[in-house]
Amino acid sequence: MQTPAPVDYARAHSVDEALDMLERYGPDSRLIAGGHSLIPMMRLRIAQPERVIDINDLHDLDYIRAISTADANYLAIGAMTRHRTVLASPVIGEHYAILHDAERVIADPIVRNRGTVGGSLCQADPAEDLTAVLSALRADAVISSRNGSRTVPVRELGDGPYQTVLDDAEILTEVRIPIRPGVGSAYQKVERRTGDWAVAAVGAYLVLDGDTVRDVGIGMAALGAEHGCAPDAEEYLRGHELTADAIEEAGRLAAAACHPSADQRGPVAYKRHLADELTRRALRRAADRAQGRI
Repeated sequence: MQTPAPVDYARAHSVDEALDMLERYGPDSRLIAGGHSLIPMMRLRIAQPERVIDINDLHDLDYIRAISTADANYLAIGAMTRHRTVLASPVIGEHYAILHDAERVIADPIVRNRGTVGGSLCQADPAEDLTAVLSALRADAVISSRNGSRTVPVRELGDGPYQTVLDDAEILTEVRIPIRPGVGSAYQKVERRTGDWAVAAVGAYLVLDGDTVRDVGIGMAALGAEHGCAPDAEEYLRGHELTADAIEEAGRLAAAACHPSADQRGPVAYKRHLADELTRRALRRAADRAQGRI
């Protein structure tokens, strides 16, 4: 079946109007932004919402800002920011090369021109690149409703494949990434062909004090890791000198945290091997960037 079921259409012009519509139409309504995930699922009738709410007019959620307050310094990315905007942003490039790494390998220019940051996160696809990156960076998601807003770590945003912790009448409005001076970061991905979903992918950031790891984050895609990260590898590296042996052990621990599934992209052993190898590559490249070697 390649034809969507009958569906009603509504268009929101503000966050408040979108929230009103979600409350009015109930749990059988779905928001649509870029639509590159939802529409194919509707065509296959995997998703059959009674109504789609178009939020492409929510231009006030399209921004990238560096925020500095007395309590925190962070990058704020509006949920309607397009992938192409993230890729072209000098502010993003200044702080986190990992985001540019990932955006270059997300699908193709057509998808990047329309797809949004919020849509990628809320799709909650286990193989999605941006979720792995933001999990590595320990980003937070700001979720809005009629009752106000709440903040959820991106690592806790997913509630299983294609499920999130958002309630029916909530909208993800912003992503916040802590600014870390001296950070280096990188994303490594293996895919069957350009623009494909990941066979396996790993992102990492490092903050170094000389050769000692002061802070670290590791996120993974398509590898079945709980919350998409490798906490044992992170804990091992923190406070350790970043030697070749330490990177090797971090790769082993990251692979041990994975629970991949065998599919047309490869068997379990192959994917676990990739988790190990890509973790090592991401850490080495992040270290090179942190130390100004590249």
